[in-house]
Amino acid sequence: MKPVAFHNTVLRDGHQSMAATRMKTSQMLPAAPILDSMGFRMLETWGGATIDTSLRFLGEQPFDRVRELRKAAPKTPQGMLLRGQNIVQYKCFPDDVVELFVKCTADAGIEVFRIFDGLNDPRNLAPAIAAVNKAGKVARGEICYTTSPTHTVEAFLKFAGELKEMGCAEIGIKDMSGVITPRVAAELVGGIRKLTGLPVTLHSHETAGLAAASYVAATDAGATAIETSITPFANGTSQPDTLRMLALLDGNPRQPTFDRKKLAELREYFTKVYKELAAFTAHANEVVDSDTLVYQVPGGMLSNFRVQLKDMGMSERIDEVLAEIPHVRECLGWAPLVTPISQIVGTQAMLNVKFGRWKNFSPAAMDIVLGNYGRTPAPVDKEVLALAEKISGKSPMTTRPADSLKPNVENLRKQLAEKGLPTTDEAVVLYAMFPVEYEKLIKNPGSIVDPAAAKTPAAAPASAAPAPRPAGRHQRLQITVNGKTSEALVEEVH
Repeated sequence: MKPVAFHNTVLRDGHQSMAATRMKTSQMLPAAPILDSMGFRMLETWGGATIDTSLRFLGEQPFDRVRELRKAAPKTPQGMLLRGQNIVQYKCFPDDVVELFVKCTADAGIEVFRIFDGLNDPRNLAPAIAAVNKAGKVARGEICYTTSPTHTVEAFLKFAGELKEMGCAEIGIKDMSGVITPRVAAELVGGIRKLTGLPVTLHSHETAGLAAASYVAATDAGATAIETSITPFANGTSQPDTLRMLALLDGNPRQPTFDRKKLAELREYFTKVYKELAAFTAHANEVVDSDTLVYQVPGGMLSNFRVQLKDMGMSERIDEVLAEIPHVRECLGWAPLVTPISQIVGTQAMLNVKFGRWKNFSPAAMDIVLGNYGRTPAPVDKEVLALAEKISGKSPMTTRPADSLKPNVENLRKQLAEKGLPTTDEAVVLYAMFPVEYEKLIKNPGSIVDPAAAKTPAAAPASAAPAPRPAGRHQRLQITVNGKTSEALVEEVH
């Protein structure tokens, strides 16, 4: 039996799940050659929230990250997470924009595309899968795993068969909330292998404490790969740590071999980076929370969600918001909690807690109810549907959402030219998704400041200059003596 392969997620989902996606390219590059030398089957480096964060908070050109990491880690295939017709945004885009994005991404250096739809609607996946195959890259169709009265092993197997028919070369089980149990993991992996004959990867999060055990079960059932990260961007709301998984597979005939000294070196390096991102980390992300089995919030969303609630002054009400999420989810047809659906459900839960149930109906949640994101797994709540129809004055959509969208690439290129912005293919797709952020980055990159980082200064490396002086009567200084950095809080005296 071949050893089970490991994919490493520390450069994408690891920091998205543990530090609100704030790792910079400059913080990745020193570790990239080591990761490249390890023998991982794939390094996940892009997609998900990384493109939004790069533009909005980090002032980075997203495609440049792919190219720089490709140079730093040329041997190992890079992968990305693609939201099907939503690309890496929340709304639906025309087919020509999806196709151009895939082409640009493949040209930049991404070789494996993890393609999913927030509702598991196959109609929203076909254009992206076709574009990946046209580019000669690997289309890995993702099954968004969740539990509900309508989500069964049989239904997931049927979906896996549809993914193969659409041209997927591999199948991924995307357990974004970390709720798959070992028995179900084994049943799904074995069933998909038997039905499709394709390589199967299990992707999970340790949020509820089940992922590592489910990885072992998936390995025994014949999974081609499992996805791990590197501590401290591992465990908790992230993927299980690589060294930990090696230990759990000790004695297993499918245990792979990795250089443990290099793993220790990576852990030491990423521990420094974790400290630098202290403004975005939280102890709550690091521990197992069995309540996840009830509210099923994905690890990638949870760390961002805590930061957002803090910014809104609702940190103390997070338990109420989480408890409201299952109610909203049921009303929205048992939609899986995965981006962009999870963020929409989370926002509506927050609005329900703050204003009363459905007193403030978010437009995005209304779009799910009205079919603008695709088919929901189950019928939506009748009263909520009636309310959405009354407020919007519209009836539910029954066709594929993108069928109502006209081709837009050349129109976007024209808009860029009129604004005096670059008109390259990369510029077109970035502008299509994030017009305000992209224009700001091009015209005034120095104006991009991460407000959360400014509120909570992260620990700087030893060579850094003193932290900027904050407003108020106190000044926080970082002092380096003989290579050791200490912080001091100095009070102004008048």
